[in-house]
Amino acid sequence: MARTFQLEIIATDRVFYKGECEHLVITAIDGLIGIMAGHEPLVTSLPTGELKYMVDGVWKYAAISEGFIQVMPDKAVILADSCELPEEIDIKRAEEARQRAEEKLRQKQSIMEYYHTQAALNRAMNRLKISQKHFK
Repeated sequence: MARTFQLEIIATDRVFYKGECEHLVITAIDGLIGIMAGHEPLVTSLPTGELKYMVDGVWKYAAISEGFIQVMPDKAVILADSCELPEEIDIKRAEEARQRAEEKLRQKQSIMEYYHTQAALNRAMNRLKISQKHFK
């Protein structure tokens, strides 16, 4: 039996997952990180990306937006703006958000508006990528 650790994934609107996990793979601000039981303590920020975690020998995937992760040898806690399973993603809504963000990027904006629009585009593109990659 594989060693497990406690994983908590908390989005702003819900507790996305709380339970045992065998392996976690996530993109951190400085690259891809694989986490297993006994991992060295770590705290880092998370960009918008893909979350992959193994429960009972089965990989599960999710689209995650900006947040933080704290890792201890027996526990990992992820705090994120949002986290969605591929089947929860509304593809039409994500496509509309992508189009709105792309159109807004073509317009003259302040630097702050530009960063907000770029973040919105990144979220929409990530949601589309995860839904197409893992939900058939």
